[in-house]
Amino acid sequence: MNILIVDDEAPVRMLLSQIIARQGFTYFEAANASDAEQVLEQEKIDLVLSDINMPGKSGLDFVRDASKTYPDMAVIMVTAVVDHVLADSLLKIGVYDYITKPIEKTRVLISLANVIHRMELKAATRTYQKDLESRVEERTESLHQTLGKLRGSLEGVVHAIARIVETRDPYTAGHQKRVASLARAIATHMNMADEQIEGVYMAGLIHDVGKIAVPSEILSKPTRLSDIEFSLIKTHAQAGYDILKDIEFPWPIADTVYQHHERHDGLGYPQGLCGDKILMEARILAVSDVVEAMASHRPYRAGLGIDVALSEIEKNMGTTYDPDVAQVCLNLFREHQYNLEAPQAF
Repeated sequence: MNILIVDDEAPVRMLLSQIIARQGFTYFEAANASDAEQVLEQEKIDLVLSDINMPGKSGLDFVRDASKTYPDMAVIMVTAVVDHVLADSLLKIGVYDYITKPIEKTRVLISLANVIHRMELKAATRTYQKDLESRVEERTESLHQTLGKLRGSLEGVVHAIARIVETRDPYTAGHQKRVASLARAIATHMNMADEQIEGVYMAGLIHDVGKIAVPSEILSKPTRLSDIEFSLIKTHAQAGYDILKDIEFPWPIADTVYQHHERHDGLGYPQGLCGDKILMEARILAVSDVVEAMASHRPYRAGLGIDVALSEIEKNMGTTYDPDVAQVCLNLFREHQYNLEAPQAF
């Protein structure tokens, strides 16, 4: 341990140095604050024994300034008189202990022992905190990796379900992926949180999963559907919800799938929800689904083209479709040249 003795009285410095040297510690001496500051710049000092009243800069000011630069350095003050005001001042600047004059060897040894013990406890605490922080970081990283694997597994489930749906309905192969990509672009331009954007995309990939419950001959019928057949098609929202509701996704996928045919004016299905009662994710999917469905080919008709699809959105924004979502969708195609077949990365 390196100890710095700061006192303008040579006999005091000599006495303290003798006591410290007999304990096997290395010591340095300074007659004033200025000399002491030079020693601190040149040597690594663990403990300072400083007089309070010295010519020039006082011991209190010296210790107060030095403690800011060397926060781990311990301090013992040496003073002729100690009162409550002084004791309070010493505590405020972080002094570990004080010794009164005339110097008594026993008192110095006790003070040194106490300070060294406190320093060892402080060092042990610091080591423990660093070790604890390291363990927390390791476990946090492990948790993140585990969550990443779980999320990857869930995403794999979503993609597998999407492939199953498209296998049963080859005429709409790619429909869900195009809807998902458009929905993600809309959500991104609406400045939604990354977690929500990912949830919108995942829901888009399987928003028609309920069509598994619809007879394939109806899905691929090359002519217009009858009222009864269309009623069967409409059950896919409920069926999709029933399939997904018990899977613990980190996103509201089941509810989004359930609501993607709800309409802003309450005339959608299956619940007849309106306005803000519909999830924002579902409102985005509703617009994306209509645009892709109208623009692309279907078993019973040729594709109507993107211009017709956008006209439908523009004409009914604020009534059938959420106005904010509709406007963002229109801007994507008209100002950012979004392409359903080759969606840009947003």
